[in-house]
Amino acid sequence: MLSRFVSGSVRNLEREYSCTVRLLDDSEYTCTIQRDAKGQYLFDLICHHLNLLEKDYFGIRYVDPDKQRHWLELTRSIVKQMKSQHPFTMCLRVKFYPPDPAALKEEITRYLVFLQIKRDLYHGRLLCKTSDAALLAAYILQAEIGNYDPGKHPEGYSSKFQFFPKHSEKLERRIADIHKTELIGQTPETSERNFLQKAQMLETYGVDPHPCKDVSGNPAFLAFTPFGFVVLQGNKRVHFLRWNEVTKLKFESKTFHVYANQREETKMTLTYFAPTPEACKHLWKCGVENQAFYKLEKSSQVRTVSSSNLFFKGSRFRYSGRVAKEVMEQSARIKREPPEIHRAGLVPSRSCPSITHGPRLTSVPRTRRRAVHISIMEGLESLRDSAHSTPVRSVSHGEAFIPRSRSQAADPGEGTAVIADEAYGPSDSVPPTPVADHGTEPPAAASRLINGAPRSIEEEESEAGTPARGDRGESGRAREGALAEVEQVNKFVLSVLRLLLVTVGLLFVLLLLLIVLTESDLDVAFLRDIRRTPEFEQFHSEYFCPLRRWFACKLRWVGSLLVSK
Repeated sequence: MLSRFVSGSVRNLEREYSCTVRLLDDSEYTCTIQRDAKGQYLFDLICHHLNLLEKDYFGIRYVDPDKQRHWLELTRSIVKQMKSQHPFTMCLRVKFYPPDPAALKEEITRYLVFLQIKRDLYHGRLLCKTSDAALLAAYILQAEIGNYDPGKHPEGYSSKFQFFPKHSEKLERRIADIHKTELIGQTPETSERNFLQKAQMLETYGVDPHPCKDVSGNPAFLAFTPFGFVVLQGNKRVHFLRWNEVTKLKFESKTFHVYANQREETKMTLTYFAPTPEACKHLWKCGVENQAFYKLEKSSQVRTVSSSNLFFKGSRFRYSGRVAKEVMEQSARIKREPPEIHRAGLVPSRSCPSITHGPRLTSVPRTRRRAVHISIMEGLESLRDSAHSTPVRSVSHGEAFIPRSRSQAADPGEGTAVIADEAYGPSDSVPPTPVADHGTEPPAAASRLINGAPRSIEEEESEAGTPARGDRGESGRAREGALAEVEQVNKFVLSVLRLLLVTVGLLFVLLLLLIVLTESDLDVAFLRDIRRTPEFEQFHSEYFCPLRRWFACKLRWVGSLLVSK
């Protein structure tokens, strides 16, 4: 009896898994899940813990052993999705950026989006010129420490906070000046709302860049925003497609295709190559989900999407959740007392030296930045806030993104748009930071901090032999073009072989079905005519009957063996 109880307890323990989710304020939520628990169960637990109702904008992210990031699918089992050993470690992040974050119904939702965008600002995903950067940082400072107090805030107090990858003294003075003079009296809620309004107008708002290469082998960053699909390459935004212009997203192996209709049925196809097939599939799934969320009117319009035009190949995926319009309508019906927001006593960030939310003070002083630097290199590699979803080789990037108005950003017909003096590349080890309005701040003043997803030794070795973009000549590009053509031919041959195999398989199944029907007792005129043909009678007597007797003999033999045992 005791042994049964012990064995049952062990089995129950094996069915339970410990799960830790790092929240946007860097605190952690730990729970135990059953083996068959789905992602929706864990997501609902976290939202209940946060007292969050406008939860459709958020998602749970995890990293597999190959350092590939994924969004947890809410309709699938958690254990089956996680390839790593338990205890499982994940993080809560904004998955769908609100088109107008300042207009969110509840303060708790705005606060969580504020935390996410503050991370984006630090990690170089949200880029801006110095004047905008100073205002954003001043809003953060006002929300964190309140009004300027000469007794508590000595000269140079803004230098003790890390808003960007690097600070210049001029930028720090400008931040302090705005905080002292322009933001007095603003509550944390007002400062956070103003921060969101300002951030939403920047061109890289909502960008989670995926590193790829174009058909010529040049690096590019693909991103899905609330307004459409964006391609950033070098120092230019080379493509912007509104969601209603994107007709289909496809991928095969490492190749990603975007099909769109622009300007009076003008069709175009964009092709890019991801670092790995897993990264390409993740890119495709992100695109499918973002397009469904922002483009559709109702969730009932969501359809299962295939990555290929042929039904027998490729991946199939369906977005499960409400769309943006439904989320906003549901938010408008929320009627409850605003939940209390606890901005104090949070755990300092282990993923980046971002500002914590203590009792209106605290961030990372410069005396601790070396320790934080080391913790970034040696900490939890899988949950670092990288600038993209897959580790890639660092490329040269510029120091800033010079934004233009939202109306200019939404014009797809304007051609190639220059977005910075140098290349946009948030995967580099030196995250971009605001540049001076008049170009007076030298880039050499940058303090190098580690950012981006960690890379394994194998990845570093594989990248060591890759020539830099500036060193690649015409011969290198021609060689890459030839390799791309060979890859396309191989894919075509494989597709033809798959088609032939499927055709032969279908014919074989149909033949077996026809045999079963003709040997049955169904009295149908069509089957009766087939049974009377000489060919069928010969097949029945010379092949089918002996084969049937042989199978019956074998079955009797197996049955006798089972009975004897």
